[in-house]
Amino acid sequence: MTGAQRYRTPRGRFLHIPPQLPRSDWANDFGKPWWQGTRYEVGRLSAQTRNIRIINTLTSQEHTLEVGALESMWEILHRYLPYNAHAASYTWKYEGKNLNMECTLEENGIQDEEEEFDYLNMDGTLHTPAILLYFNDDLTEL
Repeated sequence: MTGAQRYRTPRGRFLHIPPQLPRSDWANDFGKPWWQGTRYEVGRLSAQTRNIRIINTLTSQEHTLEVGALESMWEILHRYLPYNAHAASYTWKYEGKNLNMECTLEENGIQDEEEEFDYLNMDGTLHTPAILLYFNDDLTEL
């Protein structure tokens, strides 16, 4: 009615939600709402994401993951664990070179070529970098 922004709360108002219409008896001096507190943060929002293929050379299984540009290889490995719980027992390689698990994709030489594909008016999904996993017989338990 007033054109003011309001929150959609289908189950009714709760703490720090302003009333639908302006009221003089509602105190809004609480500072930051509870849902914007740092204890409810679950991760960082990535400004740019990209797709990578992870190929298990032992089983020939292939999975495509969308990862953030700033994620380290360890973080990518943890996101890959639902597909292979033993992923830490593999050597991760790109173009025949071992990847440094502490570094990001860019730091490991896996360039994001999306801008170049856009410049050339090509479909960026035609080329997705492939990371190959080679099994190490390290005798660890699953």
